[in-house]
Amino acid sequence: MQQISQPYQQAISIKGADSAQLRKEYQSAKLENSYAGILGKTIEPAITPLGYDWKIGIALITSFAAREVFVGTMATIYSVGDDNDGSLLLKEKMKAAVKPDGKPVFNLASGLSLMIFYVFAMQCMSTLAVVKRETKSWKWPVIQLIYMTGLAYLMSWVVYQLFK
Repeated sequence: MQQISQPYQQAISIKGADSAQLRKEYQSAKLENSYAGILGKTIEPAITPLGYDWKIGIALITSFAAREVFVGTMATIYSVGDDNDGSLLLKEKMKAAVKPDGKPVFNLASGLSLMIFYVFAMQCMSTLAVVKRETKSWKWPVIQLIYMTGLAYLMSWVVYQLFK
């Protein structure tokens, strides 16, 4: 973390530098190099065909605890470094988010793809635990997880390709 903070601390100490903007960039760099950020970056090549970026990947992983966690995760990711007073709403921040090539992260295709993913994907880990308890075997929870995730991925990909 020291290698991340040092350049920003130096830049903030220079007079005339936009310290608020630098703090936001620093918070974003810390997020990107956190364990969650590294995990999101790791799965990004697999989820890019669905129209998702690494930030959405983090939210997909955390939402396996419960689907409603997705919104909280996205709010946390897009609110990193903000002071609340003059900050934009989450909706506005997500609308302004762009990929490295300048295209918007959230558009009709990626939004529909995300909704379709959640229609078909495994509900949450508690569902797997209940199936394991009821069947007294790991066979069916594993089959469910693989089948439903694969189906969700395939259908999301189809929807993204149709609407992009």
